[in-house]
Amino acid sequence: MTQNNIDSNSRRKRAKGAVQTKTLGPVEDLETHVRSDWWQTLFNSLYLKTDADLLDDIEVTKKEADLVVSILGLNPEDAVLDLCCGQGRHVLELARRGFPNVEGYDRSQYLIRKARTRAQKENLQVRFREGDARKLPYPSDTFSVVTILGNSFGYFDSTLQDRKVLEEVFRVLKPGGRVFIDAVDGDHIRKNFQPRSWEWLDRKYFVCRERALSSDCERLICREVICRIDRGIIADQFYAERLYNRESLFELLTASGFSSPTFHTTFSPVSTGTQDAGMMEKRILLSATVEKAWPSMESSGAESKKPLNVVVVLGDPRKEDQVKPACVFDDDDFETVNRMKTALSEIPSIKFTFLDRHETLFEDLRKKAGKTDLVLNLCDEGFYNDPVKELHVPAMFEQLNIPYTGAGPQCLAYCYDKSLVRGVAREMRIPVAKGVLVTDDSDISRLSLSFPLLVKPNSGDSSFGITQKSIVHSREELLDIMKETREKIGSDKPFLLEEFLPGKDISVGIIGNPPSCTVLPITEEDYSAVPGELPKICGYEAKWLPDSPYWKIKSVPADLPEKTQKEVVRSCLALFTRLGCRDYARFDWRLDAEGRPRLLEVNPNPGWCWDGHLAKMAAYANISYSGMLAAIIGAAKKRYGIGLGGKVVLQTKAGQSTRKSPAECAAEFEEEVEAKSSIEPGNGRKRNVFSSNSETIKVL
Repeated sequence: MTQNNIDSNSRRKRAKGAVQTKTLGPVEDLETHVRSDWWQTLFNSLYLKTDADLLDDIEVTKKEADLVVSILGLNPEDAVLDLCCGQGRHVLELARRGFPNVEGYDRSQYLIRKARTRAQKENLQVRFREGDARKLPYPSDTFSVVTILGNSFGYFDSTLQDRKVLEEVFRVLKPGGRVFIDAVDGDHIRKNFQPRSWEWLDRKYFVCRERALSSDCERLICREVICRIDRGIIADQFYAERLYNRESLFELLTASGFSSPTFHTTFSPVSTGTQDAGMMEKRILLSATVEKAWPSMESSGAESKKPLNVVVVLGDPRKEDQVKPACVFDDDDFETVNRMKTALSEIPSIKFTFLDRHETLFEDLRKKAGKTDLVLNLCDEGFYNDPVKELHVPAMFEQLNIPYTGAGPQCLAYCYDKSLVRGVAREMRIPVAKGVLVTDDSDISRLSLSFPLLVKPNSGDSSFGITQKSIVHSREELLDIMKETREKIGSDKPFLLEEFLPGKDISVGIIGNPPSCTVLPITEEDYSAVPGELPKICGYEAKWLPDSPYWKIKSVPADLPEKTQKEVVRSCLALFTRLGCRDYARFDWRLDAEGRPRLLEVNPNPGWCWDGHLAKMAAYANISYSGMLAAIIGAAKKRYGIGLGGKVVLQTKAGQSTRKSPAECAAEFEEEVEAKSSIEPGNGRKRNVFSSNSETIKVL
């Protein structure tokens, strides 16, 4: 065997698994062939060959470096991290210009090796490291500038993962540091991408490309079939990139903590020999600043010893409450409050004060405002125990400028209107049950839905107005239950009529704020103890009437296909962000006859009691009731940046094993939630998002 054959074989071995060496032929849907982790294998020697006219043109690199230096006003003493640096062309160019504190970081082992080799040949003293951009190995406050160049942003299936990258960038930047992003102009590409093209790479190689928008039009899906004239097809590979525009980039940077996002003149420096610029055709230049304080060792040490002053706001037991069976607080309610106080007392380094007199609530809060670090808002009854006025309570905190847990007034207003939430979900292409809003009995004559139907007040809490009679099979039953319910809720209240779905009744709980949040195990309602002649519905009787057969309903871990789990979790995370939920929320779904999930309701600030749905979900994740409350407080602290020196620890039940921290298992769960397929390529192993015997809390 000749040396040339040996080299050729070794190259083929290195490329094995990175590309598909046999073509699939004509493909109708490119998106179905894109692996969620395509970026782990695509960037190899073929990548440099197919994009050499852009990636290895020194003149193009110089022009891009000129822009970065000019826009940011880089100084030689600035510590610069080039994130997703590829083969290091920008790092090397800056090093040639006398910038000694420049470093490159990329996921591709091949490209990092290439960068190190080039630096060694030019005797340039720069450092290159390999790793995941969502978990940078650098201490906080390390760099003056972080750059993400060459359309290296937007490779993940979810914007949550892109935000995680930006939050890591924020962390490693010094106070006053800047990020600079060179991203594809998504609006331009959507209108102008070439569905098919081909070009010669050199005298032996040519590449054929196919492109199409993803089903949600948010990503451009690309296929490359690379051929060598004496060997035929040598690679058939698929990849995708998210199409951000100025507005979405601005929102993403702002949500990640950056200040003053600024757009600069767009540019398209390409080689004169470029035949197909693809997504490099037109780009967006964007910079933003980090505004944060330098950490102080002395102050953080003192702060960690000082207990946090938390005011807990509750419903008023002195006032009437129409939702409760007897319209007053009873022994069960006081027992619930006592259990909550006991659980809070188990949380270390926090001093709790309780307020429940609504007549003086605003004045009491005003007096304590200067000494209050955080309000734990557990007043889900609403101001004066009026659920319509639930948003009034956080509005007080806003007026007094007091940090608080949970959703703000706007989110509570949105989610109190079930029909409005349905509209938002449909706009986001999240499936909902077929339904219609009815404001008057005359609307029923034009009803086009098929019976049976679920009849429920369009606004309301705690299943008020939803009973076993709410499942109707005729127009007569529909008119009767509407008349009966109006006597309880008022004659002017609209109803939401939805097709009654016969499948599993499931709920998803989230604690935290995406992307750093805990998705609790999905639960389903077990109706096995409910008599067969009764409709399977978790209404008012199940929550408030111990003598009802519905009182025997149990919440158990949901038995769902992995694909359904992922679809539901992704939708919940998207709705959490879109509707402005904060710190914790619960999402109720039901499956149709074919097992397809349909969203029913979104519950910001869901019930916090020890035996509520959220606490049951937490228990299945081995989180104690005290730990659940601590996690909600911790989410708010992190969101506000309160007590950065302290740490809220999820407390596990006594006698059970200690769990991994969220940081330790984040990467694993991100891959599970974001994966498009339930089978990992290469080894055929199934992966479950939620596992009943998992030893980790699933964290996104």
